[in-house]
Amino acid sequence: MLATPQIVAPRCSKNLIGAMLVALPLAAWPRAASAYRPFDGTDAAVADLGELEVEWQSVGARREGSQTTLIAPATVVNIGVAPGWEAVFEGQLETPLSSSTPPTLTAAGTFLKHVLRPGSLQNMDGPSIATEFGMLLPDSRGESGTGASFAGIVSQRWDWGTVHLNGEAVLTRNHDADLFLGAIVEGPADWSIRPVAEIFYEKEFGQSETVSGLIGAIWKINDKLSFDLAFRHALTNGHAVNELRAGLTFGFSLRSLSGATRK
Repeated sequence: MLATPQIVAPRCSKNLIGAMLVALPLAAWPRAASAYRPFDGTDAAVADLGELEVEWQSVGARREGSQTTLIAPATVVNIGVAPGWEAVFEGQLETPLSSSTPPTLTAAGTFLKHVLRPGSLQNMDGPSIATEFGMLLPDSRGESGTGASFAGIVSQRWDWGTVHLNGEAVLTRNHDADLFLGAIVEGPADWSIRPVAEIFYEKEFGQSETVSGLIGAIWKINDKLSFDLAFRHALTNGHAVNELRAGLTFGFSLRSLSGATRK
């Protein structure tokens, strides 16, 4: 799921979207999950057919100048809809802590992700290659419109760690062109706590330019549950932006859920 990307089911009211973002994690039980929290970029892998994976940020804060904004919950939902394909829905609530402005649903969108070439992330040889494309949806407040994005992802896993390269072209909600280039580096996949880092460059033409770095760790409790913690520092048009991110990733089988419901 990608840098600037943002997600939620289309043609739903914003109130329903917000309720879904809060309710989905509460309705599920853990299964095997592969975190692509806490990054802005993503990996060249998708959920298996019939699986649902939830990436849930319960703690997040962004500091820009004198302004502090709570970013929680921030949610990405990945659903395996066909072999090698997943549907992605995401969005986040932003609450200014230095003003009385009410919370706003932002960074919302809906995407499809497809593995073009199975590779090391699918236990095969060579790089894994994927694409992700979709629609950016309006914020719940303000005058933003809709946008679109198209991304390419290349991932390679070695014994010492994993690298994910992301490139994305975006038509923003304000209909400006935007380019995102990023790289994620992770420690060995078999470590229970592995260090992670991400760098990216983003340019919204005529508007802003951002250089960002993130460091953190992912703690794999078992194959069914992982937690993450990270700190991001960025410069946007020369102004510092600092962000704390903490959350978890889990998943479950939709087939198991439907079977339990029938019983």
